[in-house]
Amino acid sequence: MALRVTFVAAARSSPMLAERFEDDRPLDQAAWGEVQRAVGDLLPLAAAELRYCSPTPRSRATGDALGYAPLVQLALRDCDMGRWRGFTLGEAMAREPQAVDAWLADPWSAPHGGESLLAFISRVGGWLDTRPLEDGGRIVAVAEPSVIRAALVYALKAPPSSYWNIDVRPLSTTTVTGRHGRWNLRFEGAPQPSRT
Repeated sequence: MALRVTFVAAARSSPMLAERFEDDRPLDQAAWGEVQRAVGDLLPLAAAELRYCSPTPRSRATGDALGYAPLVQLALRDCDMGRWRGFTLGEAMAREPQAVDAWLADPWSAPHGGESLLAFISRVGGWLDTRPLEDGGRIVAVAEPSVIRAALVYALKAPPSSYWNIDVRPLSTTTVTGRHGRWNLRFEGAPQPSRT
């Protein structure tokens, strides 16, 4: 028995360098336009048996705009950044450079008073492992890019440091297939022309 879980990255509500830890701002006008342009490609995922999203306003709005009517999952929330919540990485670095360096270098570290990277990856992985198992079951989850990176590190059993090397673009899709503790990354290619 295997599940197919497709993650859809929420639309971005600010430029990359202006991204804030645990950003809870709604989609801006530019992001709404991006979602509307992506509907044609992403709407077929609404046929999934189960549809979920992160609790952030932009994840919920992205899922709703794509026609998914997703159920909010608290386990898919962004990493708890403690006192850095609402800061950009640059702002946190300006205030606490040594703490940021420790956090980036050590996956067990939580100098901000929130959740360590390893705890975050484990939480998201625990959500993935507890999805209802039905052979061929399909799930779609709209989530923050950070949540998708955590899911991939967990699914691939990659070292936590690889989290920093995964780039998840807004409105991109990433699919994993498998079951509890045994996941595979799946790349969807272009359909092959039929040979007649």
